[in-house]
Amino acid sequence: MTYTSDFLKTLDQRGFIAQCTDDKALDAALGSDSSEGSGSDGSGSDGGGIVTGYIGYDCTAPSLHVGNLISILMLRRLQQAGHRPIVVIGGGTTKVGDPSGKDESRQLLTQDKIDENKKTIRATFERFLTFGDGPTDAIMVDNDDWLSKLNYIEFLRDYGRHFSVNRMMSFDSVKLRLEREQPLSFLEFNYMILQAYDFLELNRRYDCTLQMGGSDQWGNIVNGIDLTRRTDQKSAYGLTTNLLTTASGAKMGKTAQGAVWLNADLLSVYDYWQFWRNTEDADIGRFLKLFTELPLDEIARLEALEGADLNEAKKILATQATAMCHGLEAAQKAEATALETFEGGGTSTDLPSVDMQASLLDDGLGLLQAFVLAGLAGSNGEARRLVQGGGAKVNDTAQKDIAAQLTKDDLVNGAIKLSAGKKRHVLLRPST
Repeated sequence: MTYTSDFLKTLDQRGFIAQCTDDKALDAALGSDSSEGSGSDGSGSDGGGIVTGYIGYDCTAPSLHVGNLISILMLRRLQQAGHRPIVVIGGGTTKVGDPSGKDESRQLLTQDKIDENKKTIRATFERFLTFGDGPTDAIMVDNDDWLSKLNYIEFLRDYGRHFSVNRMMSFDSVKLRLEREQPLSFLEFNYMILQAYDFLELNRRYDCTLQMGGSDQWGNIVNGIDLTRRTDQKSAYGLTTNLLTTASGAKMGKTAQGAVWLNADLLSVYDYWQFWRNTEDADIGRFLKLFTELPLDEIARLEALEGADLNEAKKILATQATAMCHGLEAAQKAEATALETFEGGGTSTDLPSVDMQASLLDDGLGLLQAFVLAGLAGSNGEARRLVQGGGAKVNDTAQKDIAAQLTKDDLVNGAIKLSAGKKRHVLLRPST
């Protein structure tokens, strides 16, 4: 359909939208994407006012990753269009574990670990959203504030009766697990009910009428809309985006080295920049639309480039995406480091570095062990294969001897540059 609201129009043009429960009604509620014409509470109940929308994030790791980025940017676009985003930190639902897209139960975390993860992921959202007390300022809430206070019997009587087990069994999060003959615990089975209750609670507390998320959350979102309608006779909306894969079919945000974290303490800004720089040619236009705020005509120009010129488009994508997450200065520094490393043949001090005991160089540090220490190989066997395949370099010199030893003589400006292939570089620094 043709959207009139700036929010949905932008999402549509940039390829965010997978499904919407009621396109026309949501588009009308969003109106002109401004607070003009809203009710006295700014709720937008009269149409054309401020719409409040949320996305929930469980605290399963100390950082969010690139796979979460598209949903974060949906919240950012919502705020840019003059509406209010809510970030729900899943302190309560993390204790249960979302079965969506999983073949086995998630590992249950301790309360201390959940609290620790909460603290480290909160800061991520401050880079993308403006928080405050204004009508369109983002707010952050923790669903543990209400989920942990529920009385089980009362909850079942008040809300459990609105859920059909027959219908719950039809949702992908349940059906796929059972079809694959993988066990689904009763704990996990409750997850969709708790997420539905989140939507109801947010509607009551903040007049939140929109839940967004990945397409794997469609069933959970629909449950929340249905519960809100059944209990409070209120309308609500759901909007999902496709779970991204690369053109070659790989899961977005996953590399051979692991997740692409958004927190710099888990993944350096340089490595984050490099991740985007390594985008497949076929994904350049799509990723520029989703993960940057460049104008669409500029994206069209970059997407049309061919051959070696595509590398310039990849650099722009990398710098723009990195700037949004880590700031422009850090992004430009990462780009300069990459240019020096790859095109200038230099050894930039801004490359990712790993500290080691200086004494290891006294008697000679085995080449294979060095690559393991640097995180460029997961084991001595992997390091051996890297050397034998011609992909291992020390200070830009290819290594062929698996028995080679590194000493203090290999230090250049206080570090040893190790390279695995053309794109992975680490400075091994002896600690003083």
